[in-house]
Amino acid sequence: MPEYFVVRGTVEHGDERGRELGFPTANIALRDQDGSVGDGVWAGWVQRGDGTRVAAAVSVGRRPTYYGADGYRLLEAHLLEFTGDLYDETLVVWLGAHLRDQQAYSSAEDLITALKNDIAVATQWTAEHPAASLPEPGDSPLGEVRRVQG
Repeated sequence: MPEYFVVRGTVEHGDERGRELGFPTANIALRDQDGSVGDGVWAGWVQRGDGTRVAAAVSVGRRPTYYGADGYRLLEAHLLEFTGDLYDETLVVWLGAHLRDQQAYSSAEDLITALKNDIAVATQWTAEHPAASLPEPGDSPLGEVRRVQG
């Protein structure tokens, strides 16, 4: 049975760096600043308030390229094939496959190249793990990471 990490949270305004790079994200604050779920880039799914599920590439961590080790830990979900405003919407995020660790890049171009690769891998993973197969997320406090079995 596959295992997932699930986070429920309200989308907050960020510094819009993802949008500037061409990869807008839905930012969700994490209650756990110590890292019970590993920092890194994940393939997963996002469920909107209306029940719609959208494939996503998700970053969890402190954003080392811009903030080093001092950044606030948060979840940033880039919804694949989605355009629109998610601010103040409560989402459920399933983290299904850890793609790579967080790392600092020396340039925005290097980061963009990595993000494009992350999106390609996340697209493949979500095609092989359809939203219909996701386990029930349960109900947990906003920003709390939970482990669930598929």
